[in-house]
Amino acid sequence: MEIIDYNNIYEKEFKNLLMELQKYIVKLDKEEYNKIGKDFIRNYFNTIIENVNKYEGKIFLVRENKKIIGAIVGVINNDTIDTENFKVKKRGRILDFIINKNYQGKGIGKKLLNHMENYFKTVKCEGIILDVFSNNVAYSFYKKEGYFDRLFR
Repeated sequence: MEIIDYNNIYEKEFKNLLMELQKYIVKLDKEEYNKIGKDFIRNYFNTIIENVNKYEGKIFLVRENKKIIGAIVGVINNDTIDTENFKVKKRGRILDFIINKNYQGKGIGKKLLNHMENYFKTVKCEGIILDVFSNNVAYSFYKKEGYFDRLFR
């Protein structure tokens, strides 16, 4: 297992992971805000690439036996936030994070998350934010990794 930077040669496999993630999110979304439209994957992929390029982002992939089995997408949010419950000048934001269901529970996600956290540290981020459904197994994963709740809706 190795963690590599995204390269266009992995576009198809990356898109497959994004689709797997979105299908899972649609199942979790009780309010039914998330959906998969006709051009979802093309549009969402393009949006990710635009955001990564615009906001000092990174896409890291997990490759095992020449197969892409995981991905994490992170960007830098440089705007200053100073509210009652959040004060950080430069922070990383995890936009997407998925390990193929056949490879979960093997410590791969932890290694991939640590890799993104290290990137954020190298560019001097003072915090990391992300969104996750509380009825998602990822919620307990993040808790175990030291993340905590900041906002409930």
